[in-house]
Amino acid sequence: MNLSIADLRQNYSRYGLSETDVDPNPFKQFATWLQQAVDAQLLEPNAMTLATATPDGQPSARMVLLKDFDERGFVFFTNYQSHKGKQLTDNPWAALVFWWVPLERQVRIEGKVEKIAPQESDAYFHSRPRESQLGAWVSNQSQIIANRDLLEQKLEELTAQYTDREIPRPPHWGGFRVVPTNIEFWQGRPSRLHDRLRYCLTEEGAWLIERLSP
Repeated sequence: MNLSIADLRQNYSRYGLSETDVDPNPFKQFATWLQQAVDAQLLEPNAMTLATATPDGQPSARMVLLKDFDERGFVFFTNYQSHKGKQLTDNPWAALVFWWVPLERQVRIEGKVEKIAPQESDAYFHSRPRESQLGAWVSNQSQIIANRDLLEQKLEELTAQYTDREIPRPPHWGGFRVVPTNIEFWQGRPSRLHDRLRYCLTEEGAWLIERLSP
């Protein structure tokens, strides 16, 4: 193997980030950065790493898609019986990471996790393409299966079953909301002296902005 991983490095120099640049409200600041990622036509700008842990602290992480956010928190959808769904039920804390490489930006979010209201999950489920709705019924997410043919067969059966009928939301499928206590905005800078501004939620419910050393 000729590749030297230790020699892989990128010098970041596109933007800076100062306290005077950012909105006092972290959700508005996030909306600005997300919109800029969308405007830059980045692939899957709403993709984020979701990190969870078991009650005894064993971590795991995977990519999921942000589907909604407001000042209550950041929402994604999954099978509640999946590996991540069970971890979040048993240990309702999580971390999210957005990594927008061309903009040399990262956002880190940490907070408590809660299930969203069933009505919210219903509304999003019925906004999805029918194929995705059927897929939520077909897949027992994270469970071992013998082969892909089983999935294809079950999909055919359900497609026939729900021809010309509304597909109900599976009771085991819905949304989680990460209610943040910390949101950090990271901007790459030259010489690895990156800008890091962290919003911390105080006991009074206000957001305190702190600069962190890179």
